[in-house]
Amino acid sequence: MSGTTPHSDRPLGPVDPAELHDAVDRLAEALHAYVDTAVGVRSEFGATEADEDPRVLALESRIATLNARLYDRLHASLGMHADLTTLAWDGEDARGEDDAADVPGTPEAAEAFHLGFVVGPPTGASDHTMDSVLDLLDAGGEDLVARLVEAGFEVVEWATSRGEPADFEGFDDDEEDDR
Repeated sequence: MSGTTPHSDRPLGPVDPAELHDAVDRLAEALHAYVDTAVGVRSEFGATEADEDPRVLALESRIATLNARLYDRLHASLGMHADLTTLAWDGEDARGEDDAADVPGTPEAAEAFHLGFVVGPPTGASDHTMDSVLDLLDAGGEDLVARLVEAGFEVVEWATSRGEPADFEGFDDDEEDDR
């Protein structure tokens, strides 16, 4: 490496990437182990139980640790702040299909976002019922829409639903199950 520090605004010069590739290899091995374990656990249990299975949780923790180590190595050797854990489909769903293509009037890069809650009945004396949760969520949704618009985003549509995410035309998560 040249005399320039990794956090300099100048080019770094030659860097041996072997240590970085080694960290990626260990992360890839853990990801493969996760897939194998998740497939095995899911064949024994329902999705909710599989999400909470100690084997799955242990591998998720291991992957998070290895990802943090890769970040630290990239930061230490290159001075970069790599964003390695963001999930993004760039306007496409997990199958690589355009989310907004079939929704008239929807900006091409529009995406569906979901905010979910698991709500139990009120504890103690309360005038509220489980049905009142939708009213509370609607009020919160109106506030969120206002904040998004203030931030410069276009909110094409929004909804509050009970039981599962609202179905927005062109943003159907269940299309994969219909194949």
